[in-house]
Amino acid sequence: MLPLGFLVVFFAWPVAAIIGRGFGSGGVGTAIGDPLTWKLAGFTVASAGVSTIVAVLAGLPVAFLLARVRLPGVSLVRTLVLVPFVLPTVVVGLAFRALWPDGGLLPLVLANAFFNVAVVARTVSGLWSHLDPRTVDAARALGASPWRAFRSVTLPALGPAIASSAAVVFLFCATSFGVVLILGGSKFRTLETEIYLRTVDLLDLSGAAALSLVQFAAVVAALVVGALARRRRENAVRLRSRSETARRPRGGEWWAVSAGLAVIALLMTPIVALLLESVSTSDGWSLAGYEALAGQGSRGALQVSGWDAASMSLRTAFDATMLAMIVGVLASVVLVALRRTPGRLARGMGETMDAALMLPLGVSAVTVGFGYLVTLDALPGDLRTSPLLVPLAQALVIIPLIVRMVLPVLRSVDVRLRQAASTLGASPGRVWREIDLPLTARSLVAAAGFGYVVALGEFGATSFLARPDAPTLPVAVATLISRPGELNNQMAYAACALLMIVTVVAVVLIDRFGAVRGQNSVGEF
Repeated sequence: MLPLGFLVVFFAWPVAAIIGRGFGSGGVGTAIGDPLTWKLAGFTVASAGVSTIVAVLAGLPVAFLLARVRLPGVSLVRTLVLVPFVLPTVVVGLAFRALWPDGGLLPLVLANAFFNVAVVARTVSGLWSHLDPRTVDAARALGASPWRAFRSVTLPALGPAIASSAAVVFLFCATSFGVVLILGGSKFRTLETEIYLRTVDLLDLSGAAALSLVQFAAVVAALVVGALARRRRENAVRLRSRSETARRPRGGEWWAVSAGLAVIALLMTPIVALLLESVSTSDGWSLAGYEALAGQGSRGALQVSGWDAASMSLRTAFDATMLAMIVGVLASVVLVALRRTPGRLARGMGETMDAALMLPLGVSAVTVGFGYLVTLDALPGDLRTSPLLVPLAQALVIIPLIVRMVLPVLRSVDVRLRQAASTLGASPGRVWREIDLPLTARSLVAAAGFGYVVALGEFGATSFLARPDAPTLPVAVATLISRPGELNNQMAYAACALLMIVTVVAVVLIDRFGAVRGQNSVGEF
């Protein structure tokens, strides 16, 4: 009841309240019939679709590199490809703005793809590493070229993983906020940024509600496709150990390896550009931006110092991670129990709950944030003024990611071990403590670390809920880049560089500590 109760109180209720207010004020039907609404929806779907295609094409050679290749440095590639996925959106937006100062459609599409190459690479490689290589060898023995063997044998087998990851990538791209806000400006607007504009600037709740409904329909469609593909992927092949399939490349496989390494180099380009921009001024190289973090920026751009904002980010992310771990782990335990329970009813309940846990990823963070302000006063203590307001919103974002990391690990625990412990008289609590916890401890720690770095860079809901006198570092960065002055710009880039460094260090530790033999540390999408 706890995971479902959390979703109802802190997700369904606020969202329903905002949509209800939009209907109550009238004009939702008019807004849905407005050609501008469908123009925004069309641009959102089209740009997300192109970004998804780019991410899939870039992710496949990296997936091959991770799944089939045994060379020095592959473990480093496995870590590097994960870095963009957990970078804060404002960091990525400024990194691409360092390459394209004027923004535009191309950097917007590439930035969204940049975020999600890891989803494709890690998800597809998780299945690819378990495919039986003898099927490809048989095709080659029958005269098939390497390309035809890949097209006829490997690609169909990888289809469920590709479709599953593509559905999630489309979901992330369609609901992208910070990147579109920084690179799109006023010229390129999506449903997410338009909901923000109508809610915050125009107070057009009916228009925001209409756009939320359109976005929600697209999100549900993506979740259904992803769930169906995930089910097919689970039953697609008989799994084998990766150690039996990875080997040194041969012949034309070196082209795929080269393509994978080229993708990694391109992924690192915006990161390097950001680091260079953080120490570059009109007078040459300087650490003025980093030194200025001790202050409040030019002309008092911030109400607190940059280091105070960083401290607030660390505390808020910790609170959000603790909340998300409690809810996410309990939800994963319930989903595993429902999966092991015979009968269609239990299976249907599990699939419904699984889909419900993914919904927060696809609903506008602005809608959720504004919903908090109009509903949470009804709870004891009026949470609208509580320091937990921002952590609650951040926890809602990272719970689905934690579930996707913890769930496959819990499913992999041999049920016979649990049954043997129960037969010997262990209570359900002791079975969890003695069997499940030791086997999943490393992955639980990795999930907590992963959730922490995602919460550290969360921008959508936080930008709406954080008070000016208590901003997180991503919110402070957005404030700085909106104010004139070279010093403010340098402070923003310096803060982004610090966020990026913290993220990279955390990802390295997570990937090293949380990696389990045969386990994909990105989790199950």
